[in-house]
Amino acid sequence: MDKILSLLPGYNCGSCGFKQCRDLAAQITDEASLMRCPFLERELFRKNLEQLREIVGKEKTDEKEEEKEKEMIGIIDGLKADFLLGPLHEERSCREDIHPLDGSLEIEIGDILRYRPLGCPITHFAKVIDKSPGMYTVHIVGPLHRLGKNDLSFKDAGLCMILAFEGMVVKGKVPSVCQTVKFLPEHCMMQKVHSGIVVSVEGRRLRIEAIDLKVW
Repeated sequence: MDKILSLLPGYNCGSCGFKQCRDLAAQITDEASLMRCPFLERELFRKNLEQLREIVGKEKTDEKEEEKEKEMIGIIDGLKADFLLGPLHEERSCREDIHPLDGSLEIEIGDILRYRPLGCPITHFAKVIDKSPGMYTVHIVGPLHRLGKNDLSFKDAGLCMILAFEGMVVKGKVPSVCQTVKFLPEHCMMQKVHSGIVVSVEGRRLRIEAIDLKVW
């Protein structure tokens, strides 16, 4: 505002509708607000007007860039997410609760699973950190394409339903309980926007259930 004020005529005449130039300077955001000062079009202040137009134009560009940086857009679908979901403290990824469609596999805590989420084309590898009947809580450890080079032993869980995500909102606004949200899991290789219903909120920690990859 001080830069804008220094380029105004400084007459404090009130012709713009404000009592003094400082009040006008605080409200200048575009070409129309600049033109409230009738003296800026005079030859004496023509160069000042050009500088003011540059300042106003740059501020609008900066605002657009800042707004664009705040947006979280899914790379594969181009959808806008409400927030980015990251891991809990000292954990490697968001927690996922999964349900293998083939219930015959014996799975224990500590096992590495290979599976494909229903609706996702990417094969996942994850470590089981907790279990309950028919449901396993996992951390993603990657797609790990070159299996022969890391001596990774795993159990093949096949196709799995993704029941829930749990993690921290690391970017974006924290939603409310019962709100249907669109979010980006920070670890998602495809940067695919997911949707679901928020069932618990503790600070920035969320649990989201009814997960759906088909975001409408």
